[in-house]
Amino acid sequence: MFETNARGILLDIEGTTSSISFVYDTMFPFVREHAASFISSHWNDETVQSAVGLLAVDLGFDSADAWFKECESDSAKQKCVVSGIIGLMDADVKATGLKQIQGVIWKEGFHNGELVAHLYEDVADSIRQWNELDKDVRIYSSGSVQAQKLFFGHTVAGDLLGMFRGHYDTTTGAKQESDSYQKIAISYGFEPSEILFVSDVVGELVAAKAAGFQAVLSIRPGNKPQESGHGFAEITSFREITCVT
Repeated sequence: MFETNARGILLDIEGTTSSISFVYDTMFPFVREHAASFISSHWNDETVQSAVGLLAVDLGFDSADAWFKECESDSAKQKCVVSGIIGLMDADVKATGLKQIQGVIWKEGFHNGELVAHLYEDVADSIRQWNELDKDVRIYSSGSVQAQKLFFGHTVAGDLLGMFRGHYDTTTGAKQESDSYQKIAISYGFEPSEILFVSDVVGELVAAKAAGFQAVLSIRPGNKPQESGHGFAEITSFREITCVT
């Protein structure tokens, strides 16, 4: 059991609220399978063009125009975009443009019912209980805020989006940098020591602790092993978190 007097609870997603395998075995393959058809059919959408501009920067270009300098037709540009998406995914790059384009593709999947977000069985009830205790529950993930909202709006436990008071992604900062957590604490309006961060990655907990946060390690089936001697309390379920005044 882990006791906390935290007023705010900040949660990671992969390996904390949801299985890593759902993201890698379902959500990522969905993007690979649908990227070409989606980009082709939504090429002129403002959200797609905005994401393409960010994707160009992810790939080292100054702009989309610079990226497409040698591409004369829309079909050639679209092939470049799909190739860029797949290349960044193959390299497991946590880039803002990639996350944006993944988000708009996932949106269609969640809205038409092809995607339904996995949650560990203890997660929904625990988050509801924290809300009843007036805890300020928020999400911090490398996935875009848009993707986070789609995810929690379409889960196996129903729409949980209203239970979160805030969302943060890589636009706030890297998850293994303490400055990111300082920014989040300011956004909460709490002292850092009044916020508990739960994640499956020790490096993220180290950064949060350096910013003054309480921190606990999530141990879930399929999570990557973390180095021993890390010094953080470990939980295998949110039910092991006890909120005290």
